Amino acid sequence: MMLTAEKIAQFTGGKVVGDLNTAITNVAKIEEATTGDLAFVGNPKYEYYVYETKASVVFVKLGFEPQQAVNCTLIKSAHPYLSFCQVLDQYFNPISHPTGVENPSFIAAGVAVDESSYIGAFAYIAEGVKLGKGVKIYPNCVIGKNCEVGDNTIIYAGTQVMPECKIGNDCIIHSGTVIGSDGFGHAPMPDGSFAKIPQVGNVIIENNVEIGSNCSIDRATMGSTIIRNGVKLDNLIQVAHNVEIGENTVIAAQTGISGSTKLGERCMIGGQVGFVGHITVANGTQIGAQSGIQKAIKQENQAFIGSPSMPLREAFKTQVLVRNLPKLNERLTKLEKEQDKK
Repeated sequence: MMLTAEKIAQFTGGKVVGDLNTAITNVAKIEEATTGDLAFVGNPKYEYYVYETKASVVFVKLGFEPQQAVNCTLIKSAHPYLSFCQVLDQYFNPISHPTGVENPSFIAAGVAVDESSYIGAFAYIAEGVKLGKGVKIYPNCVIGKNCEVGDNTIIYAGTQVMPECKIGNDCIIHSGTVIGSDGFGHAPMPDGSFAKIPQVGNVIIENNVEIGSNCSIDRATMGSTIIRNGVKLDNLIQVAHNVEIGENTVIAAQTGISGSTKLGERCMIGGQVGFVGHITVANGTQIGAQSGIQKAIKQENQAFIGSPSMPLREAFKTQVLVRNLPKLNERLTKLEKEQDKK
């Protein structure tokens, strides 16, 4: 594939600075790029790569003004990384999905499979399932009784979707994930044992959601566990029963969300964060990695870190105090000794 800087700019809405006819045939990270490659710089601290790179064309931010000679053609963009990804997906994405039904696989009577869809070998599609157009279900998947899978959703190999769950349009579910397993519900008994509480709800995943590999999303005890539009989950995430995750929230790997917690819209959650149950988290909340969220967050667009968590600025002040504790201890010991001499 050969593209000119002019065509790339037209496709992404960017502005060319340099030779409109500069051609690229591949994409690369800017530090590894060679002649014929397209790269990008989105973070100002990596600006120096623009002067060192051997790439032919580089996306930069709209306000970028070179401070020294540049040997490549620039395309100014409001969002360089997004523009780069658009080109990558449109022209250099090697992934293509098959169509048709492979054998052996099991598709229950009455389940309609559109000609644009794909069912991989050893997949199991139970009775009452509704599949949208362009659905891709890879080998060894299980789609349980009365589930719904929306248009153009991709479910990769080894995923299990338990009965009665609903997945919207344009979703991606990566390998090994389990959707709709029983929530962790057990009632203590007088003899010290625990009786299982039936989990009779389901999981609802709305549109344009991506879920990483080996995640576990539990069905609700009653009602629904809900993943709203545009949510992006990393690998190895636990979402407990009756949790609700708001639109366009992103969550990094190894996070655990306890039952009935409600996360707001546009939240950004770092890796290995733990949430206690039955709390709400306001829209736009940002939480640093390995934080422990033990109570509700009510004010929107705030940042937290630590375990137990605290507002980011308070955490930084606390860290300064902790670092100064040895010096403070020395001063206190010295003062005590001076006092003892008196």
